[in-house]
Amino acid sequence: MTASEVASAFSLHPNVARHHLERLLAGGYLRVETERRPQGAGRPSKRFFPATGDAAVEFLTRRDDLLVTLLGKALDLLGPQVAEEMAAQVGESYGRSLAREMGVSEGQRSVRNAMRVVADMLTAHGFAAHAEDQSGGTAVIAEQCPFGTAAASHPVLCAVDRGMVKGLLSGLCRERPAPVVLSSRARGDDTCVARA
Repeated sequence: MTASEVASAFSLHPNVARHHLERLLAGGYLRVETERRPQGAGRPSKRFFPATGDAAVEFLTRRDDLLVTLLGKALDLLGPQVAEEMAAQVGESYGRSLAREMGVSEGQRSVRNAMRVVADMLTAHGFAAHAEDQSGGTAVIAEQCPFGTAAASHPVLCAVDRGMVKGLLSGLCRERPAPVVLSSRARGDDTCVARA
């Protein structure tokens, strides 16, 4: 499929789909083929296909387990306060870079509309998120966590999510958004919700 076809199938902004397809390609999960347009005008179209062979996926899974173990040890050594500050900074920086890559269209300038884009972006990152209007603002509710059991063992990872939402909003909004408030299951809350 092309990035536009993926975006349409999942109701995503084409830049969001393209970004994640490129990351999956870089991770070895996809392969790409380019095809020239019949008229020869414009850039060649990229079609993304699943990578063949399970060996690469198994290796990536083992590598991820090792990185999670290393990260857990590093977080323990830093202590909770420093680890949380670092996690929030990393998330915010990453969120700002995603917003820059996406560009800002007129439909993304209000906090309400930006939160919908944030929900799409978090879904593309494995959160299965959706936006919901609530009294006092818009909330992004995440149904799953891509950090899995690592977040349960190290709830400081939730600060990455909060920072990511904050960074995305600062890059997507015309107006200054309210502070991002995050609740998370890993910290004992009933749901994982970011409110702005």
